[in-house]
Amino acid sequence: MSRYSRFYTLFNQLPCVGDREDLKEAIVSSYTHGRTVHVHEMTPSEYADCCADLERRVNPDSSVAYHLARKRRRSLVLHLLQVYGVDTTDWNRVNAFCEDARIAGKPFGQLSNRELEALAVKMRAILGKRG
Repeated sequence: MSRYSRFYTLFNQLPCVGDREDLKEAIVSSYTHGRTVHVHEMTPSEYADCCADLERRVNPDSSVAYHLARKRRRSLVLHLLQVYGVDTTDWNRVNAFCEDARIAGKPFGQLSNRELEALAVKMRAILGKRG
């Protein structure tokens, strides 16, 4: 490993209250179990693990857990839409329903995890009122 741009690109995106050098040394030391505080002395596997964890910290939306949670929320909302009577095999109908300002105000595919959660709550309320 001769280039460490992946590490430093991610590291520079981390919020830091104190000295950045101390933070860098603490991160490196934690992945090398105290063996070193220098990035260039990390083994390739230590470096890869460190960078993967930094990516999860910097961009939590890219994590596997985020995508699994998103998939579950999307599935739940689609199920609730289906129970309500929306044909979930037709994306145009799903999007038309979601784009209504009273429902979500945007197409289904553009809904964030929080918006999907809010839509699930809203759909349960609508279904509850229908009896």
